[in-house]
Amino acid sequence: MTTLAAPTGARRRPELAAFLRGRRARVTPADVGMPPGLRRRTPGLRREEVAQLSGVGVTWYTWLEQGRPINASSQVLDAVARTLRLDRPEREHLYHLAEVPYEPETTTEYVASVSTEIQGILDALVPHPAVVYNTRYDVLATNATYDLLFLRDDWGPDSGPLGIRNVLWTLFTMPDPKCPVVDRHLELPLMVAQLRGAYGRHVGEPAWESFVRLLSEASPYFAELWASGDVVPPGTRVKTFRHELVGEIRMTSVSLSINGMPECRIVTYTPNDEESRRAIDLLPAGK
Repeated sequence: MTTLAAPTGARRRPELAAFLRGRRARVTPADVGMPPGLRRRTPGLRREEVAQLSGVGVTWYTWLEQGRPINASSQVLDAVARTLRLDRPEREHLYHLAEVPYEPETTTEYVASVSTEIQGILDALVPHPAVVYNTRYDVLATNATYDLLFLRDDWGPDSGPLGIRNVLWTLFTMPDPKCPVVDRHLELPLMVAQLRGAYGRHVGEPAWESFVRLLSEASPYFAELWASGDVVPPGTRVKTFRHELVGEIRMTSVSLSINGMPECRIVTYTPNDEESRRAIDLLPAGK
């Protein structure tokens, strides 16, 4: 007799139940500002306490922890995750087990700096340019070759409207003759379309709304592209840049995700031909 495999949801529910019980057991009443109470059989919270702190019904939470086939919204899962003090990987795991699309709480967790280990990786890639961007194109870290190519003091303000270097701000506010991107009117629309894709996860956040508004005011071209509503994902591309000392350089850009840094990526630029490789090798000497 052939045994049919249980549906994916049916397999996930027992895992969800075990996960919630395990996370509940590690949170003590003192962790959430509650008195320990009497005759507590386990050091962790009771189900009714989790329900109360999360603002959900006791029966509903009990059914969730029992693995029953009930629907859970992202708002309710967020409340439970906060009560159980789940970190980002645990929160994502909770969503996956509950079969709810995971949306990171990027408003409070948006990364603005990198570790020394990530900086070491960037430095090890020299002479190839490398940079860490977040999805708003803020420049979070660079190596020396990237600085030589793209961070020029004569290009304009040291930082964008949010007080940090931003590639889009630089490219859209500098005069065309100084722009390091050769095919500016091909590349900039793609960058704005990628920004638009990320913006969907940050609609209404003051920092993002301010950035889009100020850049639209500073650059009619950006405002025009933003109004188009185009959206594209990041991808590998061959891009041509210019430098006053070595001329045009054709490079392939590749984006790499970074564990522990949501919505951030390392972007590396690899010379696309021998002429470009020689030009890159000349850059440190020409600083």
